[in-house]
Formats: sequence, structure tokens, C-alpha cells
Amino acid sequence: MHVGDEESRRFYSSYWTIQFLAIAGCECVSYSDAEDKAEETEGAPINEDEPVADTGDIWQLEALINFSDEIEEDADDDREAVEQVVQGDFAVSSLGGFQDHLFLISHLGSVIAYFTSAKFLLYLGHALSTWGDRMWHFAVSVFLVELYGNSLLLTAVYGLVVAGSVLLLGALIGDWVDKNSRLKVAQTSLVVQNSSVILCGVILMIIFSFKTQLLTLYHGWLLTLCYILVITIANIANLASTATAITIQRDWIVVVAGEDRSKLADMNATIRRIDQLTNILAPMAVGQIMTFGSPMIGCGFISGWNLMSMCVEYLLLWKVYQKTPTLAHKSAKVEASELKQLNVKKESDMKPTEGVQLIIEKDVTGFEPQQEKEVGCATRIAEPFITFRDGWVAYYNQPVFLAGMGLAFLYMTVLGFDCITTGYAYTQGLSGSVLSLLMGASAVTGIMGTVAFTWLRRKCGLIRTGLISGVAQFACLILCAISVFMPGSPMDLTVSPFADINARLFENEPLPTIASPEPEMIFATGMPNLLNGSIAPANSDPEMSPESVPLISVSLLFTGVIAARVGLWSFDLTVTQLLQENVIESERGIINGVQNSMNYLLDLLHFIMVILAPNPEAFGLLVLISVSFVAMGHIMYFRFAQKSLGKQLFVCHTPDPKAAPDSSPPGNTSTV
Repeated sequence: MHVGDEESRRFYSSYWTIQFLAIAGCECVSYSDAEDKAEETEGAPINEDEPVADTGDIWQLEALINFSDEIEEDADDDREAVEQVVQGDFAVSSLGGFQDHLFLISHLGSVIAYFTSAKFLLYLGHALSTWGDRMWHFAVSVFLVELYGNSLLLTAVYGLVVAGSVLLLGALIGDWVDKNSRLKVAQTSLVVQNSSVILCGVILMIIFSFKTQLLTLYHGWLLTLCYILVITIANIANLASTATAITIQRDWIVVVAGEDRSKLADMNATIRRIDQLTNILAPMAVGQIMTFGSPMIGCGFISGWNLMSMCVEYLLLWKVYQKTPTLAHKSAKVEASELKQLNVKKESDMKPTEGVQLIIEKDVTGFEPQQEKEVGCATRIAEPFITFRDGWVAYYNQPVFLAGMGLAFLYMTVLGFDCITTGYAYTQGLSGSVLSLLMGASAVTGIMGTVAFTWLRRKCGLIRTGLISGVAQFACLILCAISVFMPGSPMDLTVSPFADINARLFENEPLPTIASPEPEMIFATGMPNLLNGSIAPANSDPEMSPESVPLISVSLLFTGVIAARVGLWSFDLTVTQLLQENVIESERGIINGVQNSMNYLLDLLHFIMVILAPNPEAFGLLVLISVSFVAMGHIMYFRFAQKSLGKQLFVCHTPDPKAAPDSSPPGNTSTV
């Protein structure tokens, strides 16, 4: 209903008039009685023996009278409606059932309004998308291990391809997000992502069904081609997922939140809570299906889920787009000399052309209609490389560059629940059930981090929240550093961390096989064997078995990792919102694309670090290096906070200033 509508105005007028009378609880039967009661009570002493209205009732009656005066044109009809309800010997205070009915209607309307709001629809779409992503990322690794004879080779190749693709194409993906309309970007990336997963699932089902026949055709080259096809299509799905994350989590959410920064913080925190829950529940769900069914059934389920989810998400995106008209208006591209990132004097005249390439260094003198005719083949070939270069230059010149780099440095760590830390835990005697409980605990502390973020942001401001979160995370990781020197730690500085890789490359030592006499223990022992570089025989010395290793060191290690998740996710949300608030709208895509590339780059470096030093004796050294990188990341953020707040850095309850006081004019900056 629209407020300006005649019938809607009468409805709201009558409804709120009756509700005010019901809440007031005074003995009055009409508007005139209400006015008389208010005049008699105002300024008079309250007799405790007489059941008259209290101060709250008087305020509500005065509000009722003022409200009635404001809608004088509908007052006659309203008075008749109210008098019909309360006429006779009834007092409004006795209309408890009527008041409860109004209360129920009011809350029911609020619930319906929330579940149909753009914010909730955005949450629902993100939950469906994230659930499908988590199921696929978990299942594809298991599928590749299953297909290649219980070897991690295909999984490692897939991880390397994914990380390298985002590293090289992150800026180009972000630029594509910036240059196209929001709805087109969201729908295209959604369709490409889900279609790729569906196609991958179908191909995997074919491979599982006809693997023996494919292995004999063309000396196995056809099967190898299928492997390459699966990894390529899965990589395309991941790139499309990256585009979806940039456009929804870095752009749409900012527009839906409007200028309310508190609402933006709450929405960011809710998105992260959804991520934490789906990160645990989705792999559990698909894992049960694959355990009690088969990998082929798992492929079919994931393909069917993505087909259904794609249709629902497509509809939800359209509804959010309709409910938020500002999504249709995207900030125009501006020329390079008008951008604060390049530190060039701004021109007075803006050129809001939608088709102008972002961050191209050229003279700002006016439109160049002949530019289309001058673009040649060489220019088109060079354009992606120019975009890549300019994207990284723009990222470097961002006022929140140090904050973004601080977040990226947190990816250079083995202190997380990935395959590296899981494999190390197996070598230290932790079972799979214990690890699953630890992962659940990490999800709980991650959710606690999102709650801490919203509370700290209200109390201390956004920038200080990141500083406090960083200190909390680093303090918890000190436990991990201490665990390296505790009983049970396999760290041995007399063993060269590169001894294992040196033996492989220069002494021609054969690679270990994953074959095990106990098939059911393949996945439980495969990763530790890779880390150790050898297979422990079944009749090995009991003193060397994982069960006999003291658990003090590994317990302290995982205590620090789990506790640090509170500060980690609070810090992640802080940097995310800083990027949302301080990056101009026309650059959100490319800057966040480069940020993703930086994250993947440091993540790739941490895998390379493990490859160079894979033996458990060197894991303690990797822990110390990881803690050092986390410390460097938070030092970068501290420098950013110091530059932004100056002497007010340690003073709470003051609003955070803009990170870039000399930023572009209001027309070119995002308003959050």
C-alpha cells in the first residue's frame, strides 16, 4: 500500500488510533473522553488509590490527540470507528483480547515484511549459492582422488589451476563486473557457475560408469582428456563463483544497505554466519549421501541440486533487483585523471560515459567518438594486459591498500582447517571424529567472531574493531607458537626442512605409493603418508606410532587455531567493510578482484612452502613462519589505522573518519 492512497490512509489512521487507545489503558469511550481525560490528568498529582493513567498513558493520549489532529480530514470516520468499538459500558482497558489481536497482527505484518524484504531474499539466495558451492568443493576433491587410484595428484593439480586462474584473471573478472549492469553480471555468473557444475557432474557420472572402457580406448588418452575436461570446467565454475561473490557480497549488499553503515555491518556479519554454517553442514550432507550411496549418486545429487538452486536463485535475484530500484543505477565510469588512485589533479568536468574503460591513462579533454574506429587487433589483444596492470596500480593506490594487504597476509598460514593441518593432525594421533568435532568448534568460534564484530563496531568504530580483532587473533596464535616447543612436537631443527624434497629430486628416491593393505583406511592415512614421505609398515615400532605421541603440543596448537577464529573473522569483516565503504562504486569490481588475487597468491605461496618442506619435523617451522606472516599482516593494518585516525587511534566512542579525506567528489564515491 502507498501512503498517498486514500483507502490506505484511512486504514492506517483507524488502525493506529485504535491501537493507541488500546495501549493507553484509560477509562474512556470516545475521542472526547480521551481529550478530557488528558486535560484533567495533565499537571495534576497522581492519586495512588485511584486507577488512573500513569505518565506513559498521558504521553500516549497526547500522541493520540496530536496524531488525530494531523489527519483531520479522516478524523470523523476514525472517531465513528473507534466509538463503535468502545461504546457502551466497556472501558478500553478491558479490551485485552482486542489489544492482543492488534499486537498479533502488527507482529505478523512485521514478520511477513521481513521475509519478503530485499535483505532476506539476498540472504536466502546467498545461502543456496553457498550451500551448492561447499558441496561441490568438498565432493570434487573426493571424486578426483577416487578417480585417480586414491592419489592426490589430480586434487593438487586442480588446486593449483584454481589458484593460478584467480591470481591471473581476478582483475579482469572485477573489471567485467564494473563495466556491465548489476543484474546482467549476477545472472550471467549464476548461470555459468551452476551450468558448469551440472556439466561436470554429468561427465563424472559417465567416467564412473565407463571408467574401464575409457581406460582401454586410445591407450587411456580418452580418460586423460576427460580428467582435463573436468578440471577445466570446474575451474570455470570457480571463476564464475568468484564473479558472483564480488558482485553480490561487495556491491549488491552495499546498495541494499543504503547509507546505513550499521545495517551494512549487520548484513556482512549475517553473510559470514551463513558461510560458517554451510561450510560445516553442506560437506556433512553430501558426505553422508556419498557414504551410504556411491560417488555416482553423489554426482547426480549435486547436479540436481545446482539445477534447482539455479532456478530459485535466478528468481530471487530478480526480486531483489525489483525491490531495490537503486541497483538499476550504476555509477558511471570516470577517466583516469579523475581518479584519486592515480594521484593526478582532478578535472572539473566529469564524463559519465558507461562504456569508458576503467583506469585508462589518457587525456581528459572530451569525448572521442573516433576511438571505436581506431581500435585495432593489437589493441584488443593488449587490452586484458592493460586492465590487469591498471587494476593492480589502482589497488596499490587505494587508501585501504595496507588493510587489504594485511588481510591477504593472513592467507600465508598453515594454521587453518585445510588438508595440510588435517594431515599433520593425523600424524599426531588425532582421529577423524576428533577432527570433525574440532572443525565444528572452529565454526562456532567463527560465528562468535561475527557477533564480536558487530558489537565492537558499535562501541569502538570500524577501524578500531580491526585493530582489536588483530590483537586478539595474534594473542591466540601465540599458543600455536608455544606448542612447537612443547612435549609431543615433532619439530627437529637437526633435520633439514628440505631433506625430503632433496631426496626426491636429486637422489632419485621413488615417490611413495598410496596403496594400503586396509582399503578402509585410505583416506585416513593418505595425507599423513604424504607429509611423512613414507609409509609406516603395519608392524612398525609402537613407540613411533601416532597413538603414542603426547598430545600436549597438538592440543595447544588446535586450541590456539580455534580461539584465533574469533579475531580472524572479525578482522575479515572489518577489512571487507572498509573496502565497501572506501572504494568508489565504479571500481568495486576490479579492486575486489585484485584483492581476491592477492589472497590466492599468498595462499598459493603457503602451499609451495609446504611442498618444499613436507616432513612433519619441519611443521613446527611452518607454524612459526605462519605466525610471523600473521604478525606482519596486522602490522600493516596498524599502520593503516594510524594513518587514518592519527592521535585518536586509541580513543573509543568517536566516529571513524573517511579513510581518504582527499577522495573524489561525492558523485564518484560510494555512500554507505
